[in-house]
Amino acid sequence: MPSQITNYQCPRCTGPLHYAGSSGMVECDYCGSSFTVQEIEALYADKIEQAEQTGVAAAQQQTADAEADYDADWDCDSAGSEWGADAAGMKQYSCPSCGAELICDATTAATSCPYCGNPTVVPAQFHGGLKPDYILPFKLSKEQAVQALTKYYKGKKLLPKTFADSNHIEEIKGVYVPFWLFNGEADVEMNFAATRVYTSRRGNQRITETDHFDLLRGGRVSFSRIPVDASTKMPDSHMDAIEPFDYTDLKPFSTAYLPGFLADIYDVPPQSCASRADERATNTAKHIVENTVSGYSTCTPTSARVRLRRGRVDYALMPVWMLSTRWNGKSFLFAMNGQSGKLIGDLPVSTGRYWARFAGIAAPIAAALAALMFFL
Repeated sequence: MPSQITNYQCPRCTGPLHYAGSSGMVECDYCGSSFTVQEIEALYADKIEQAEQTGVAAAQQQTADAEADYDADWDCDSAGSEWGADAAGMKQYSCPSCGAELICDATTAATSCPYCGNPTVVPAQFHGGLKPDYILPFKLSKEQAVQALTKYYKGKKLLPKTFADSNHIEEIKGVYVPFWLFNGEADVEMNFAATRVYTSRRGNQRITETDHFDLLRGGRVSFSRIPVDASTKMPDSHMDAIEPFDYTDLKPFSTAYLPGFLADIYDVPPQSCASRADERATNTAKHIVENTVSGYSTCTPTSARVRLRRGRVDYALMPVWMLSTRWNGKSFLFAMNGQSGKLIGDLPVSTGRYWARFAGIAAPIAAALAALMFFL
């Protein structure tokens, strides 16, 4: 059973009380009043009993909720559907280098892998799988992707000067990346330790008073379409970094959106993404509840309990421009949100610029330390 804490307050001014060993009395820090231990025990007897009863009920509820957390899994059976007649107009490419499986309409030619840059992709007979429920169409063009990459280079002081030359861009591919979209609710209960600090003057003295509070906040948070990418070829960090996607443009899936683009086939089932969806839902729910606390000088979460109500899982394709670049014999991969233009990728570091910048920072520090040692 969780321990229950009773905060003793002065019956006269509600200030904090403490036991003074020198006097054997319970004294108020603010107004100076003093009480016997028996007086305080009698005053707070009802409150202590009520707190204990509340603690028992809370412990029982917490145990029931903890067991219920695992009663209902995500409804993964609802994700996707059969391809049906649409399969006849599809073809599939396989990359022998990284293992990527890509699909497109029959009129789109694939000459290289958008993930590893391998120039050889092997066409194969389309073998089906699940048909997506939704698709988010591309909004930005290939030219806009190149402009975004050029802008991404600016301000990177450690980037080699020659790397910014646009001629090193080898391949730009528009790829629909598979995502599982998780829907559900979360019941949240959080405790916070908060303070309010007051400052006043009494004559020549500046008085600071601090009130302490135990806060409880709770509620139900609904979440819709929490995205988790379903491709092992795409780093999760890249996909998280180019979020969010605006779902107002989400469309029921149609192969009419595919011409000119590739679509990655999911290789991570929704069940394997469940833990990541749970984590994102839990963190988001706690963040929303935490933002409801205001009007305090400080506020620190002390405990949190989140019960997820897992619901439907949808299968969707999201637009991503993959830019494959090569410099000094090494390949660099960039991903750009095909809807918003948000871009992420790894950049090389110029060794010369790094050490020059390091020397520029270290020299003044060394000089200051030398001067300090001189006067010691």
